Amino acid sequence: MPLISKVLIANRGEIALRVLRACKELGIATVAVHSTADADAMHVRLADESVCIGPPPSRDSYLNIHQIVAACEITGADAVHPGYGFLSENAKFADILDAHGITFIGPTADHIRIMGDKITAKETAKALGIPVVPGSTGEVRPENALQIAREIGFPVLIKATAGGGGRGMKVARNEDEVEEAVSTARSEAAAAFGNDAVYMEKYLGKPRHIEIQVVGDGEGNAIHLGERDCSLQRRHQKVWEEANSPALNVEQRMKIGEICADAMRKLKYRGAGTVEFLYENGEFYFIEMNTRLQVEHPITEAITGIDLVHEQIRVASGAGLSVTQDEITFQGHAIECRINAEDPRTFVPSPGTITHFHAPGGLGVRVDSGAYQGYRIPPYYDSLIGKLIVHGRTRVECMMRLRRVLDEFVIDGIKTTLPLFQDLINNQDIANGDYDIHWLEHYLAQPGE
Repeated sequence: MPLISKVLIANRGEIALRVLRACKELGIATVAVHSTADADAMHVRLADESVCIGPPPSRDSYLNIHQIVAACEITGADAVHPGYGFLSENAKFADILDAHGITFIGPTADHIRIMGDKITAKETAKALGIPVVPGSTGEVRPENALQIAREIGFPVLIKATAGGGGRGMKVARNEDEVEEAVSTARSEAAAAFGNDAVYMEKYLGKPRHIEIQVVGDGEGNAIHLGERDCSLQRRHQKVWEEANSPALNVEQRMKIGEICADAMRKLKYRGAGTVEFLYENGEFYFIEMNTRLQVEHPITEAITGIDLVHEQIRVASGAGLSVTQDEITFQGHAIECRINAEDPRTFVPSPGTITHFHAPGGLGVRVDSGAYQGYRIPPYYDSLIGKLIVHGRTRVECMMRLRRVLDEFVIDGIKTTLPLFQDLINNQDIANGDYDIHWLEHYLAQPGE
């Protein structure tokens, strides 16, 4: 492998530690950047070098491109891994690194731009042969919204073109609701993203959220690594993910996987990416593509045995993919639970000091976390403490193992969402794999839940 000798990790928390471990396995030196609030973070302790890049607010540290480039120059880092979030899908950042001769471990800036705008992404996906949700072909404005909604058919969903996380997203179930839904979505989009452009698509009643993991070498070679089912969500934020999906059979999995891989070949996509779909009544509908590593990537690694960060670094260094599509096999079932520092009933963040931390272990158990006993979770960032990943030969074995390790996982001193997963593991719908993207919110709205 070669070419890349030192990687600066432009992120924090569990994903920074995850990338650091991959680099060390490949013999690549590491640089951790951190805000003053993260000086005692585990990835900072384990990195070969560390650089403080500013005060706690993200805009002054982890989103400060100037400071990150300066850290590269100071340490001699010749590549940057952005993790997820922060600058991972920032085309300007990729361009600036390129201008400084620093390798961005991710896709090209052009691909980030194409997939970063929801309208352009949908048009591109359609042209590449990926099935899409029926919807508008361009920006929706107040003067054309009603006509477009009538053509699509109610109910419709209005979404911010630069959106994410459910912001700038509204449902109109009939003609009377269109005007207000468009107006509200535009206002929310402007406030959240500085861009009030919205588009419209058919609203699906009870879909599942299925995503396909892809990796390309930028030269026209690409593979898919199967799907993940991310339907258990709260406020459009994923909570529990599975690979493979309980809703798909082998034929469906391979068909949609090959469609996505073929699209990435045509696009000459470079690096790891995820093509996301809504799935209902046997049909897939493209919603977006994330041009980065996903939080839930470990469950794909569990069932394929392929290290996705290794693949990212290989591709970025020009070494190409380590496997071909016919060499990939899918073994068993994996589930990931996102453990957050939140009240398990109200979901109010619970920063503070961890007084006792005991991670579960055993066959088929993985914990990705930068937490440790005595670590203080700062109040400035996402509340994710870590990820619990369990793998088994079958879904039943995986669920049994998950039940055991949830009882073994101890995090004291703060509130966490561990009790939520202990409830879910004993729910019959979850045991049957019978859920959709609305299931969790309905479950949480029930008295006593």
